[in-house]
Amino acid sequence: MLLADLLRLTTSSFLAYRMRSFLTGLGIAIGITAVILLTSIGEGLHQFVLAEFSQFGTNLITIQPGKAQTQGGSVGIFGSVRTISIDDAQALRHLRDIQFVNPSVTGNAELRFGGRTRRATVFGAGHNLPKVMASSVALGSFLPDDDPVQPRALVVLGSKVRQELFAGQNPLGNYLRVGGQRYRVVGVMEPKGQMLGFDLDDTVFIPAARALELFNRPGLMEIQVSYTPNASLDSVLRSITALLKERHGREDFTLIPQEKALEVLGSVLDVITFAVGALGGISLLVGGVGILTIMTMAVTERTAEIGLLRALGAREGQVLTLFLGEAILLSALGGLAGLGLGVGIAQALHGLFPALPVHTPWVFAVLAELSAISIGLVAGVAPARRAARLDPVEALHAE
Repeated sequence: MLLADLLRLTTSSFLAYRMRSFLTGLGIAIGITAVILLTSIGEGLHQFVLAEFSQFGTNLITIQPGKAQTQGGSVGIFGSVRTISIDDAQALRHLRDIQFVNPSVTGNAELRFGGRTRRATVFGAGHNLPKVMASSVALGSFLPDDDPVQPRALVVLGSKVRQELFAGQNPLGNYLRVGGQRYRVVGVMEPKGQMLGFDLDDTVFIPAARALELFNRPGLMEIQVSYTPNASLDSVLRSITALLKERHGREDFTLIPQEKALEVLGSVLDVITFAVGALGGISLLVGGVGILTIMTMAVTERTAEIGLLRALGAREGQVLTLFLGEAILLSALGGLAGLGLGVGIAQALHGLFPALPVHTPWVFAVLAELSAISIGLVAGVAPARRAARLDPVEALHAE
């Protein structure tokens, strides 16, 4: 049997049984659509979350008070946690491979200006915060390098606070009351947007020492440290740990490298994306069962045709290839239709809901199509082998 004849026989069955072929391919198409749609949303969320956490850079280490690991037994009076201080932050600035250090305190306070009142997040920070957090100043300047213990009462506005309290006027030089205390406005930050629902623009920035006094806190909430990109993370962690242990007498703090946190988060999100895709893959299995059923019926209906092909000299392998080709073609066409439908629905959802992150990598599309073809191949094996093993004489007498 020539290849052209084999292809013609394979495609002729689609024309002869159009509705049956359409419904069979539809099962595969729905499965591929579900896989593409779910994995597109999953991958979109994956990239969105990683982008949110990495917008401040990856060469960042956060230092928090308290040890993350639980120690066995009570240590009595020695169990009290020592807070991290502004002096700790100052000492960290002199370590090798450390670029910038930012002491951090966060709270919420009432802001007042010109008869307008608004509650907003207040960040107590150092003068290096824009460099540590990859932020930019839109107007004026950030907090200066003042005395870290007794800094001047200066404030930098987030873009939303500036719009709400100083609409239509230049805020620089004006005095803003933060929690009842007067602060002179020296700058306005560039819009930063939201991070996981937290509005980074609805904020003001004051010196960390002033924030400790405002919120009546004994110590910093955390210290952010940025290190040189080509430095060894393990070496930087060891030097920070050694310095703080020397200052505190023991390891009563926790270091959280952004790089390792992103790796763990990425692994978790990969598992979630795979699980979501696997749920959609169940629909593919249903489509495979449909191909198996249809191909089994096709062998029964075309028994006489198979007998005629064998009588004309077609070998078992050629008959096997014929029916496997039909199964693969059905699944491949259904898969292509599903790809188009899945990508179309995903983009339509993104158009209707712009906040919904959607991303369809070409690798997912190729894997989905290969999965459809593989399922068609597996589902068509049993009917094709049955067709190939029919006795030619008995098949010719079949009605």
